[in-house]
Amino acid sequence: MKVLIADDHWMIRSSLKHAIRTVNSALEPLEAGSFQEAFHLLGDNPDVELMLIDLMMPGLPEFEGLRSLRAKHPEVPVAIVSVHEDREHVVQAIAEGVIGYIPKSADGAEMLRALTLVLNGDVYFPRDILQGSTMRRQQSAALAARDMATPTLTSRESQVLELIAQARSNAEIAEKLGMSPNTVRVHVRNVGLKLNLKERSDLMAYGESYTNTRAAS
Repeated sequence: MKVLIADDHWMIRSSLKHAIRTVNSALEPLEAGSFQEAFHLLGDNPDVELMLIDLMMPGLPEFEGLRSLRAKHPEVPVAIVSVHEDREHVVQAIAEGVIGYIPKSADGAEMLRALTLVLNGDVYFPRDILQGSTMRRQQSAALAARDMATPTLTSRESQVLELIAQARSNAEIAEKLGMSPNTVRVHVRNVGLKLNLKERSDLMAYGESYTNTRAAS
């Protein structure tokens, strides 16, 4: 499995390369120091299966660089490794379709846990950042108010939705509820279909409002 590591600091690239080889020694890391280099490597290596990228690199503004990579290579999952540790950056990255957001300040154990999840096709988002700061409620309120009638969720789907709202990965949800990751994926898909929500960021926002409504009733 080829993994593209894109960061303009060689020490970060070296650390990530060492970390992913700790997770799986068979992984083949490719290194880019800019968005332009990342585009070249992806063109020369169509079998890249994951991108680990910094938001801030030479060539393009942070989210524009991410959008350009996603637009040209939508089939390759992207995880962000960033110095930005505010909720706004994390939520925006989720809305752009990334499968992970890993703060550069994460300690060794947390970094390995995050990389293990994204390398295995799961998701990772820092719950402390998403839940620990003052949260904006506008998106949640808009999602909750879009229809007066809330689609009926099964008890299991409700549990899954509430855990998504806590930024839990599919693997963590599976462990928490005692089910397989495949079963969790089925529940996540069904919840998304019932609520007409395609992005995980929308499910997270709706789930927060949904949880608060259930707690108040």
